[in-house]
Amino acid sequence: MTLVHLLARHPGVELAQLTSRSFAGQPYSAVFPLLDLEGTFRSEPELDGIDVVFSCLPHNVGASKAQAWLDGGARVIDMSADFRLKDAAQYPVWYKQEHPAPDLLGKAVLGLPELHEQELKDAQLIAVPGCYSTASILALAPAVAAGVVGSDIVVDAKSGVSGAGRSPGIGTHFSEVNESIGAYAINGHRHLPEVTQELGSLNANGLRVTFVPHLVPMTRGILVTCYFDLKGSLAELNETYMEFYADQPFTKVLAQSPTTKLASHSNLFLVNVAAQGQKAVVTGALDNLVKGASGQGVECFNIAFGFDRTTALEMPVQWP
Repeated sequence: MTLVHLLARHPGVELAQLTSRSFAGQPYSAVFPLLDLEGTFRSEPELDGIDVVFSCLPHNVGASKAQAWLDGGARVIDMSADFRLKDAAQYPVWYKQEHPAPDLLGKAVLGLPELHEQELKDAQLIAVPGCYSTASILALAPAVAAGVVGSDIVVDAKSGVSGAGRSPGIGTHFSEVNESIGAYAINGHRHLPEVTQELGSLNANGLRVTFVPHLVPMTRGILVTCYFDLKGSLAELNETYMEFYADQPFTKVLAQSPTTKLASHSNLFLVNVAAQGQKAVVTGALDNLVKGASGQGVECFNIAFGFDRTTALEMPVQWP
């Protein structure tokens, strides 16, 4: 839903078709009553005159359709995990099934503009990373690239309930999550291989990452707290982050630890670096539905189609 709202306000976009398995045959207004959109949901897209397909299908569903979309002349921006990992052998490990289109993995560009802006300009297939992985990679990338990480990395991550999607389930039922917080996927979260893949591309020294996510009784937002032994001084680390993100429109290095509300409803990633002795403590916050998903997809679209990166993504601050 967030993606459609963002694209509807984009001056360079015409929403030619909306598809949905659940709402096929129903008017757009059944889902988007506040948007001035006329039309009826289709079950599958028709590619005539279509420049780009945003695929928001469940994992392993869009992967089998992507080649046909590409052959039809559309560029594809995939919001699922289907093309995020380069190694096809990782999919049975993390997603319990073989990848249906392994030949496309090498053609996909990970949709993380802070690291892959130049590749995104010509990409035909873009894989938008997960919300946890976006936050973790951006929180750690400058330190890893600079070679100042002197130990294994620990990432303590916390997410709002909207990260689980709209489908009802006991794990996101109000009475189950309200006034409670808990860790999950302790044996390994599906976003972990995205983190290790990207950090490994920045530094080949075999850094190991322990990642533990937690569910927090709030609607939206992710906060990651990352720990590692620091080579060098805190002042040098802060300067490293300031230089790394100097020209980035949506990643901001703050003087204080960010809160999720500060990033809420924005495409911002907010990061702070601190230390306890020689133990670095890096905190990062983003909105899991915007910078962690739909906003980043639109940001990738802007790069791929030659728009300013900030188009349709400059939103007024809504904090507190």
